[in-house]
Amino acid sequence: MSGTCGTVTRPVVALFDIAAPFLRRLDPEAAHRLAVASLRALPARRAKAVDPPSLETRVLGRNFPNPVGLAAGFDKHAETPDAMLALGFGFVEVGSVTPRPQPGNPRPRVFRLEEDRAIINRYGFNSEGLDAVAGRLRARAGRSGIVGVNVGANGESDDPAADYVRGVEELEGLAAYFVVNVSSPNTPGLRSLQARDALDALLERVPRARDDGRRRTPLLVKISPDLSDGECGEIADVALSRGVDGLIVGNTTTDRPPLRSAHREEAGGLSGVPLFEPSTRLLSRMYRLTEGRLVLVGAGGIASGRDAYDKIKAGASLVQLYTALVFEGPGLIARIKRELAELLAADGYDNLSRAVGVAAGNR
Repeated sequence: MSGTCGTVTRPVVALFDIAAPFLRRLDPEAAHRLAVASLRALPARRAKAVDPPSLETRVLGRNFPNPVGLAAGFDKHAETPDAMLALGFGFVEVGSVTPRPQPGNPRPRVFRLEEDRAIINRYGFNSEGLDAVAGRLRARAGRSGIVGVNVGANGESDDPAADYVRGVEELEGLAAYFVVNVSSPNTPGLRSLQARDALDALLERVPRARDDGRRRTPLLVKISPDLSDGECGEIADVALSRGVDGLIVGNTTTDRPPLRSAHREEAGGLSGVPLFEPSTRLLSRMYRLTEGRLVLVGAGGIASGRDAYDKIKAGASLVQLYTALVFEGPGLIARIKRELAELLAADGYDNLSRAVGVAAGNR
């Protein structure tokens, strides 16, 4: 059973292992920018990844070589999708991207919680804007690999729905799928778009932007992990009635479980290990509410193959991670895939699709 991810992986993992102590001494945002700059120097053409056949899956009209994706937030401006694919991710999501460039919130706005294996961020949709992202995505046209785009609204927009429509319209044909991000806690008022009437109005407008008579790019909605039971039901109803293709469950949380790290009181969205349990419970609930009719992407606290497997059994067809990379480095990707394949084999599953939702109470 192969755990290789192409010829790029080994040198990058070795480089990270050497550089990790230095990166940890840097401000988290500075370390992030240095990592992105380093990845941009890698070859644009990636070596073909070799993954266990059991990890291959077809969802959203695409063949995914494995279900482990890079969550939005790492590659906000579409600078490194091919490098991240070369590290072994089955797909990469860039963004969030807003129509107009905006700086986001003042620094410092990212905090490592070392003892908790978590991060708090309050970036506030810092974005280079649609033109920059569209240009980079056009430049990679013809390359292999699944790259989705997470679209957002400008912080001072008078019509947030129009911002999402514009994002989809201008990037149509450049994205394998779109994600409507209505769940970031760092843009005032954004989460109100998850309310039934607001979400219904939004999803009445946005899907039309991707339908030009020739193609229908899959559309997903990224939701908050902080939803009440009633809000979950409303979102499921709207998503099903409006023909959304899937949900990403979920974004960062404003809740604060018991934490040990010095920065635990910082404002912003919490991600990482403390989010795993609540986000997985929500995933299972959304799988039951949607009766398995939508593609669910499990995100929140994944740091091992077991974590990825638990998300799949709770209803996820795909999974995403980001925060764990900060602490574990790029070698984590191959480890997760290897462990996941072993867990599937141990339970007698020859393909991950057979395990989707088995622990959600729907089968």
